[in-house]
Amino acid sequence: MYKVVSCLSVRSAGLTGQICSSPGLAKFHVGNGAVCQKSALKYRPTDLPELPPCNFKPEEYKGMSKERMMEIRRQNCNPMTMKITYYKKPVFIHQGHMQWLWDVDGRRYLDLFAGVATVGVGHCHPKVTAAAEQQMKRLWHTTNIYVYPPLHEYCEKLASYLPDPLKVVYLTNSGSEANDLAMLMARLHTGNFDIITFNGSYHGGSSQTMGLTSNSPYKYPVPTGSGCTNTMCPDVFRGPWGGSHCRDSPVQTTRECSCSQGHCMANEQYLRQLKETFATSVPSRIAAFFAEPIQGMGGAVQYPKNYLKEAYKLVRERGGLCIADEVQTGFGRTGSHFWGFQGHGIVPDMVTMAKGIGNGFPIGAVVTTPEIASSFVKAFHFNTFGGNAMACAVGSSVLDTIKEDGTQQNSLHVGTYLMTELAKLRDKYEIIGDVRGKGLQIGVEMVKDKASRDPLPPEVMSELFEDIKDMGVLIGKGGVYGQTFRVQPPMCITKEDVDFFVAVFNKAIHSYMARK
Repeated sequence: MYKVVSCLSVRSAGLTGQICSSPGLAKFHVGNGAVCQKSALKYRPTDLPELPPCNFKPEEYKGMSKERMMEIRRQNCNPMTMKITYYKKPVFIHQGHMQWLWDVDGRRYLDLFAGVATVGVGHCHPKVTAAAEQQMKRLWHTTNIYVYPPLHEYCEKLASYLPDPLKVVYLTNSGSEANDLAMLMARLHTGNFDIITFNGSYHGGSSQTMGLTSNSPYKYPVPTGSGCTNTMCPDVFRGPWGGSHCRDSPVQTTRECSCSQGHCMANEQYLRQLKETFATSVPSRIAAFFAEPIQGMGGAVQYPKNYLKEAYKLVRERGGLCIADEVQTGFGRTGSHFWGFQGHGIVPDMVTMAKGIGNGFPIGAVVTTPEIASSFVKAFHFNTFGGNAMACAVGSSVLDTIKEDGTQQNSLHVGTYLMTELAKLRDKYEIIGDVRGKGLQIGVEMVKDKASRDPLPPEVMSELFEDIKDMGVLIGKGGVYGQTFRVQPPMCITKEDVDFFVAVFNKAIHSYMARK
C-alpha cells in the first residue's frame, strides 16, 4: 500500500502558526486547448497515498450549488471561461490555506500549481492577510497622480532587491500590462521597432503582447503586435541539440553528450541559430529581446547554461535592450537566486514581473534604468489602478514574508528534492521523457517513448491529469503540444508533501501503463 509517513515540518508549523505540512491549489488550461477527459478512476481504490496531515479547519460551505455555479458559468460568463475550465469534473474551490485548497464539499487538495505559479508564500498567508486588512481600513485606493506613502515605500523596497542600475519602478496590474509597457519603453528608448522572442514563449494575452507570444493556442487570427520575430528556443531536451550537462538544473537530460568540460556544443548551435535570425529576419538594429529565464507556459524549458549571457551580447551589439520576463521565475521561485536572471550571470536592461509579486493580488511591475525610464516621459501615461495603496501594501508584505519565512531557501531545498524524486520515476517509466527546472519551477515532459521524444497524446495527458486530481493533487499543464506537467506550487511546501505527490504521480502512471 502506498502510504506517506507523517513527519511534520517544524519550520512550516513555526512560520504559519498551523501544522500544515504540504501544498495545495491550482488549475489553468492545457497548452493545446484540450479539455480534460473523465478520470479512469471511477471508484477510489484502497491503495492510494494518504494526504499529509493539516490541522487547519476551513469554514463550512453554505453557498450556491455546484449545478447553479456551472449554469451561471455557461450562461453569464464569457464562453472562454468554459473553454479554459480544468477537468471533466471541475474543482469547485471554496477556501485556501498555505499549500492547501478545499472544495465546496470539504475535500482537501494539495496545490502544486498555485493559481498558475502565483501564490508564492501560501494561500491566505497570515502576514500578508494582516497587511491587506490594515491597509484596507486606512485607504483602499488612490492613484499615482497623488503622493501617498505606500507607493513610495514599496517602490524603494522593491528596487532594493535588484542590482544597479535597475532602480526605476513603474507599477501595473498584471504581467501582460508589464510586458506591453516594456515593449513600448524599449521602442521609445532605442528608436528601433523589431523585438525577438523564443518559440514556445508566452508573454501575455493583450493585442500587443500576443505578438511576443509564440504559442499557437494563445494567438487569435487577427492583427496583433507587429514587429515581433520568433527564434528557435534552445530547448536541450526537445530541440535538435542537447546533452547530459547543458542546463543549470539538479536533473539533466538523458541525451548522450560527448562535450568536454566547460564546452557545450548545443549552446554553440543554438547561438548560431540566433545569429541566423539576425541575418535573415530582422533589420540590423533591433529594439529588444524578451526571454523568461525558464519558460513557464512553454513547459519549464531551460536553456544551455551560458546561452542567455551570449545572446545578450549579440542583442546589445545590434542596439537592442535585453528584457527578462520574471513573471513566473521571480521572487525566489528558482531557489538559488531571488531573480531567475541571476542564475544566468546576467543583468537585463529591463525586468518585468507579476504573479508572485502579490501572492495573488493583482499587481505587476516594470523595473529599468534611469536612462531608459527617461525616454518614457515623451508623452503622458496613466494607469488608474497600478500601484494603488492596497497593491503596494500587499506587495511590501510579500517581500517581508519571503525573507522572514525563508521561502526562497525552502524553494531550493524542497524543489531539488522533488526533482530528484521525479527523476527516479523518469528512469522507471518510458513515457516520462524529461524532468527539469530549478527550485519550484518544474516541468515533467511526457512522451510516447524516450527514443522518439514525440509528445504524449492530449487524451492520455488528460486522463493522467484527471487521475492525479482525483487522488488529491492539483498540477498544471504546458508546452507547445500540452505535453508537459507543470509543478509550480506555493513555496511553503515540505518534503512530506513531495513524498505524497510522488506517490500519487507514480500511482497515476503505473495505473495507466497497466491499462495500456
